Amino acid sequence: MAAASVTAPPSVVSGFSKETPSELAMVVSRNGKDLVEVIKELDDYFLKAADAGSHVSLLLEVPSSGFSDRSKACKVHSYGWSLSPSSWAWGSSPKLNGFGKLAEATPVSVGAFGANGVGTVGHCSTVERLYAWEKKLYQEVKNAKTIKMEHEKKLALLRKVELKRADYVKTEKTRKEVEKLESQMMVASQAIDSTSAEINKLREVELYPQLIELVKGLMCMWRSMYECHQVQRHIVQQLEYLNTIPSNNPTSEIHRQSTLQLELEVQQWHQSFCNLFKAHRDYIQSLTGWLRLSLFQFSKNPLSRTPEESKIYTLCEEWHLAVDRIPDTAASEGIKSLLTVIHAIVVQQAEEHKQKKKSDSAFKELEKKVVQLRSLECKYGPYSMPESLRSNKDPVTEKRAKVEGLRAKAEEEKSKYEKSVSVTRAMTLNNLQMGCPQVFQGIVGFSSVCMEVFESVYNKAKVAEQEHDVKRILP
Repeated sequence: MAAASVTAPPSVVSGFSKETPSELAMVVSRNGKDLVEVIKELDDYFLKAADAGSHVSLLLEVPSSGFSDRSKACKVHSYGWSLSPSSWAWGSSPKLNGFGKLAEATPVSVGAFGANGVGTVGHCSTVERLYAWEKKLYQEVKNAKTIKMEHEKKLALLRKVELKRADYVKTEKTRKEVEKLESQMMVASQAIDSTSAEINKLREVELYPQLIELVKGLMCMWRSMYECHQVQRHIVQQLEYLNTIPSNNPTSEIHRQSTLQLELEVQQWHQSFCNLFKAHRDYIQSLTGWLRLSLFQFSKNPLSRTPEESKIYTLCEEWHLAVDRIPDTAASEGIKSLLTVIHAIVVQQAEEHKQKKKSDSAFKELEKKVVQLRSLECKYGPYSMPESLRSNKDPVTEKRAKVEGLRAKAEEEKSKYEKSVSVTRAMTLNNLQMGCPQVFQGIVGFSSVCMEVFESVYNKAKVAEQEHDVKRILP
């Protein structure tokens, strides 16, 4: 399985324990659980993993999804569980264009950064304001360019009339038009400088602290998710010790619906996971590209950067490189392989259901023919004529032969159905025993990599800040 190739690195994130004894202690003895209990525990930790993203959602001004409330309403059945894909759900909303643009989402009512003293404006609001200022700047630059072109045109005309010593009135009129355009150019230049100053202020005072807090939030989120997935990995290892004696209990309709629901949830988990990293990459790529254009469009000399410009650009550049290093493809394929395993169970359950209908139909037809045979026997007696004189078209004999044929067919269909039941039960347990441990091993390693990657980005940013502070206080 692809996800199995993503293993947890040997290094330990500073301050983060690679083991979570308090959580792992809750994983009861291997021999004391059945499949339903194992699945229920997995579901509980998916909900905990979903809640791990609540702080980051607050920073991004994403409306709360109420994961904790959902956990009270979860229904677990023998073949499935209500997996919550929400722990991977960034970017899955159709309202989200990229990682940080929530054009239609309702902002949260509390300050996104108030608890840390950074500010009270959320990241989404800051990005929207930057976008509005950038649109204003674009229009001002466009207007300034138009005025400049008109000024150059009028200036050339003025020089021409002066050389020709044209009429004084015409010359003065042209000169006044040039002076007016020069005044307009000065006003346009001041407007550009004022708008640029507002953009710089937003970038340095609001955007940069928000990005630092966001990276920190991602680091903590992946730490919590790593711990949840680590416990899940220990839980699924208990599948190996479940009772492997094949059961003869048929798959009920509620079991079938639960398995279909499980398949749907894993599909959504996979889709949300893919959306998460696509949106994340699009966001940081767009942000880094914007900074590159706005900071270095007119000067490609790194020495011309201010310390503030260097900090935010370095942070985003490191972040961009870090996201590109995250092995999300392997983890995505791992989840997809689990989906394949579950789909195989769905197909087998459908085959069992189909075989049950065939068996029921055969016995129903048999019962109908037996009733007809009894009616003929009542009418003609067990045999309608002596055996020695009986013809091939004797109705009782013909009906009895058909009944025996249907009885044999019904017993054959029943045997196929019973075999199908055994296959379904064996496949369910075997597929979960084979598929789940590898998937959770993969996502444990993946979440560990994410945790360490964002810790590295955060630590480098804090070191850069400290160096900047030292240089500022030095004489």
